[in-house]
Parts: sequence; structure tokens; C-alpha cells
Amino acid sequence: MRITARDGRIYLPKELREKFGEEFELIDRGDRLVLVPQPDDPLEALREEVRDSDKSVEELTGGALAEALEEAGR
Repeated sequence: MRITARDGRIYLPKELREKFGEEFELIDRGDRLVLVPQPDDPLEALREEVRDSDKSVEELTGGALAEALEEAGR
């Protein structure tokens, strides 16, 4: 699937917008750009993600830090 950019804007096909929403975070990975869909309600998305977790706060924090560092390319 080809995505077009024009006048500083990225145009996504309707089926992608319907599937993933209208808001994305753009991550620069050096050799590529990554679009990450943003939830309508970030706090509720976070609550749902950890709701059934049996991990401690420290484990969740450490996992989030490790994931953020990996996304940053470190």
C-alpha cells in the first residue's frame, strides 16, 4: 500500500483511517518513519492494558521503560 505526502501532509486511505483512527504519533527511526495509532482515550487504554496484569508497578514501569528505549533505538 502506498501512502502519499503532499504540502507537508500525509494522506492515509479511508480503510486505514477507519481501522486505526485519525491520530498517530510519528516516530523517526533513522532509516524509516513509523506511524503509531493513538487511542481516543489514552488513560482508558492504559487502564485496560494493565487491568488483568499480575505484574507489580515496578515490573510494569521497567517494561515500559525498556519498550520506550527500544523504540528510541537504544
